[in-house]
Amino acid sequence: MNAPHIGRMIAAAVALSIGLPAAAGWAQGAGTAASISLSGAGATFPAPLYKKWIDVYQATHRNVSISYSAVGSGEGIKRFIAETVDFAASDENLTEKDAAKVEAGAATVPATAGMIVLAYNIPGVSEIRLPRDVYADIFGGVIRRWDDPRIQAANVGVRLPSRDIAIVARLDSSGTTAAFTRNLAAVDPSWRSRGLGVGKLVAWPSKTMLAPGNEGVAARIKISEGAIGYVEYGFAKRLGLPMAALQNKSGQFVAPSESAAQLALSARVVEAKQLEPSVVDPAAVGAYPIVSYSWLFLYRHYPDPAKAAAVRDFVAWGLAEGQQYGVELGYVPLSADVVTLGRQILDTVAK
Repeated sequence: MNAPHIGRMIAAAVALSIGLPAAAGWAQGAGTAASISLSGAGATFPAPLYKKWIDVYQATHRNVSISYSAVGSGEGIKRFIAETVDFAASDENLTEKDAAKVEAGAATVPATAGMIVLAYNIPGVSEIRLPRDVYADIFGGVIRRWDDPRIQAANVGVRLPSRDIAIVARLDSSGTTAAFTRNLAAVDPSWRSRGLGVGKLVAWPSKTMLAPGNEGVAARIKISEGAIGYVEYGFAKRLGLPMAALQNKSGQFVAPSESAAQLALSARVVEAKQLEPSVVDPAAVGAYPIVSYSWLFLYRHYPDPAKAAAVRDFVAWGLAEGQQYGVELGYVPLSADVVTLGRQILDTVAK
């Protein structure tokens, strides 16, 4: 298959996966007399939800035009620090070092949460279980074949193919990668010592296929037999990709579901200084093992009071009415105490 044809297939799958045009950003309100324009950029993980928020919010707020470019968490943080956007989004909370670079001050608001799943493409295999040490060794390049005895031992009766495993990972600087590699380091004590890395960009094994954004990873898995990759749940669901049941810290194999994700999130203390960007390795019975918050970054001071008010109102709406739209798209709505925390942080944005 030639490269242009593969590229067209990926583009089509990407558009299907998130319901967006092929371009990285979108804006609503065309043809209306919007008096306030807001621009944001960042994570692909929550992009379908933010598109929905923008669509619904602007139906009743005709004076506001909002655009969001799904360019990845790392690029979103860069633009936020450079103050070339009005807000940014990331699945990795802003570090103290980066926050100090923001001259207008930074407020980080939890906006939604979601599961990072291991989606795969093995024809004829609709269900698979992956023990903790096994999926860590797959992504570490130790286990390279689908019929490896360690995979087969956890999947008695499943006919696994005698073929190479094709890993799919993120090309861009990604909060999804940061959350996933934190989990890998937690389940495999040797992960860091082997030099594989933890963070938004890491050194994946050779021959790993790289793709931009959650939508790109999901699309690459869709067209690549023998592939497995990490991706936000909603993207895998929209493309009809099967997802592995992962062994959690309590020893159970748990398939991704909203209830399993809520179990993971409910085990965490919710305080401003203790809300972690991702639930690294929850011990709760029945908890899905890889769940991440996604954040919106706002400035504490905007030069235009009207723009500040519009940003606050949009994010406040997202924390309240906007949460209901997450479930249908595969996200996990924030609990009441996390919403309260978000509102408290939002109050620090100058009026």
